[in-house]
Amino acid sequence: EGMAPPQRILFPPEKICMAWQQRQRPGAGLHNLGNTCFLNSVLQCLTYTPPLANYLLSREHSRSCRQEGFCMMCVMEAHVNKVLHSSASAIQPSTVISVLTRIGEHFQLGMQEDAHEFLRYTVDAMQRARLSGSSDLDISSQATTIVHQIFGGSLRSRVTCLSCKAISDTYEAFLDIPLDIKAASSLNEALEDFVKPEQLDGENGYKCSKCEQLATASKRLTIHRSSNVLTVCLKRFDAFSGRKISKVVQYPEYLDLGTYMSQAPGEPLLYSLYAVLVHEGYGCQRGHYYCFVKASDGCWYKMNDASVGLCDIKTVLCQRAYLLFYAR
Repeated sequence: EGMAPPQRILFPPEKICMAWQQRQRPGAGLHNLGNTCFLNSVLQCLTYTPPLANYLLSREHSRSCRQEGFCMMCVMEAHVNKVLHSSASAIQPSTVISVLTRIGEHFQLGMQEDAHEFLRYTVDAMQRARLSGSSDLDISSQATTIVHQIFGGSLRSRVTCLSCKAISDTYEAFLDIPLDIKAASSLNEALEDFVKPEQLDGENGYKCSKCEQLATASKRLTIHRSSNVLTVCLKRFDAFSGRKISKVVQYPEYLDLGTYMSQAPGEPLLYSLYAVLVHEGYGCQRGHYYCFVKASDGCWYKMNDASVGLCDIKTVLCQRAYLLFYAR
């Protein structure tokens, strides 16, 4: 609605399988190769993303991949298969380390990086791999890759002129949602702030195309199309000072996204938590990253570089989370 339909569907949405197709014990931990905890924790969260793991374990991608040279989908397929099929307690994430500068040219082995930034670059590199050879695609078709079918949704920004009541909608695709936590003590509060209407007036007034004047208007952002996997970044690092917001922000095991949608769905739009990434320390470029993931056996594990240990949901829910991963 309001968005152009795709001219081509690159990956049929009905082929996305949200439940694990094979149940097994958790895979291997990942050795730290010198400040690579940011990379290890992001890779573990992606490895235990059920629809992505199902696809990569099927090796469907590599069987049809025609890409010359670097392909992030092939890299992830090799990595996930290695981790989940390994009998060792920990392995080296060498497949990914060897292409670190291809994922983002500023990433350097030995340098601590921001885990959220690495996640963004990795998912974007997977998206580019799926679009290679289809440069002439319209924007809506580009959002039908397996990557977007898993992580992607869209936001609607609606501006309502308060003089003549004219409505203007714009849409934007997202692969994750960064949330401000300065005024929020829970994920639900942060989401409420995210969709709270904002008034445009004075110098920041709205140039209304209908009544052709600088008018006072109301602007509201809502989730227009929800994603199969919802990745949330709790913005703990101040963009200007780099200082960290260390406060506790509560988050639930089950999240209903219905109230944050453009149109409220009839029944609850339920998501279940399956991974939590944590940062310890004062700034995103230093300190330590580790994560908690729910494996295909239904149990939670703390993954701290090479160490993989069983834990309970109570422990998972009382972390000072940086990234949260929910699946529909």
